[in-house]
Amino acid sequence: MSPTPDPEVLIIGAGPAGLTAATYLARFLRRVLVADAGSPRACWIPLSHNMPGFPAGISGDAILSRMREQAEEYGAVIESGAVARLTPVEDGSFVAELNGRQVQVRAVLLAAGVVDHHPDLPGVENAIARALVRICPICDGYEARDKAVAVIGDSDMGVREAAFLRTYSDRVTLIHVGAPEALSERDALDRLGVSLVETPIDRVELEGDRVTALSWGGRATAFDLVYSALGTTANVDLAQALGAATCDDGRLEVDDHQQTSIPGFYAAGDVVRGLNQIAVATAEAAIAATAIHNMLRQADGQTV
Repeated sequence: MSPTPDPEVLIIGAGPAGLTAATYLARFLRRVLVADAGSPRACWIPLSHNMPGFPAGISGDAILSRMREQAEEYGAVIESGAVARLTPVEDGSFVAELNGRQVQVRAVLLAAGVVDHHPDLPGVENAIARALVRICPICDGYEARDKAVAVIGDSDMGVREAAFLRTYSDRVTLIHVGAPEALSERDALDRLGVSLVETPIDRVELEGDRVTALSWGGRATAFDLVYSALGTTANVDLAQALGAATCDDGRLEVDDHQQTSIPGFYAAGDVVRGLNQIAVATAEAAIAATAIHNMLRQADGQTV
C-alpha cells in the first residue's frame, strides 16, 4: 500500500464552515486534512427550521453528519484532534502540530468557531439540548411567538436581544445578572415594554418539556423559553499567535476572499463574523476554499 500523500491544505475545525470548505477543496482535487477538535457549536442545535432546504427542520447532529459524509466522499481526510501549534515557514507554508506529529501544508483555513458564555446554572446544558434555553434568537426567534420569554444578559447586548425578540412576543423579560452600570439602555426597555429584573439567578428548573422556571431571591417566575445573551469568545488563539489582525470584538479581520492579514491563512464562519449562522459560515467557506485553490494554482503557474 502506498503512503498517504501529504495534505496541501489544513482546515482547523469540523463544523459547517470547515466541512463545507473540505468538500469544495476535495472536489477541486486538493489534498485536504481537517483537524476535528470535537463538539462543534452546531451540535447544540436540537432542531433548526431556518436551515435552507429542510422545511421540516433538521438537528445539528444530522447537519454535521451529512456534511462530514459528503466531504469524505470526495477524499477529504478528517482526523480527530486539536492543532496545538501553527508555525509559518519561510517559503509561505505552515507547519501544524497535530496529535504529536508535524504536518506541513501550503495553506490553512481556520474554522474553529466560538465558545458560548452559558449562564452559570445547574442543568443548563440539558436545557439547551431540550431547546428550553436557547443561544440564537436569529435562528429560532420565530418559535418564540406569543410565548413568555426571558433573556439573560450582563450588558446592553441583553437589551438588544430582548428588543429583537419583541418582534415575536409582547411578554419579554430581561434578567440582568451583571453590574448595574453595565446596563445603560434602560429607557429602551421601557419604550419597548420589556420587563426588567436585576438580580443574580439562583437556579433553573425544567418543568416537563416546555417550561423553564427561573428563581431569584426566593421568588420564581415561569417562562416558556430562555435566551442567553452573555456573548461568545472566538477561538482565534492560533491566529493571534501568528500575528493575524483582529476586530474590536476579537474576531478575525479578513479580505473579500476570506484571507486574514497573514498570506495563505484564511478564516471562515463564526471566528470571522458575529452573525453566527450556518448559511453564512458555509458561504464564507465556499469563498475561502475557491480562493485557496486559485492561490495554489497561481503559485504552481497554472493561471494565465
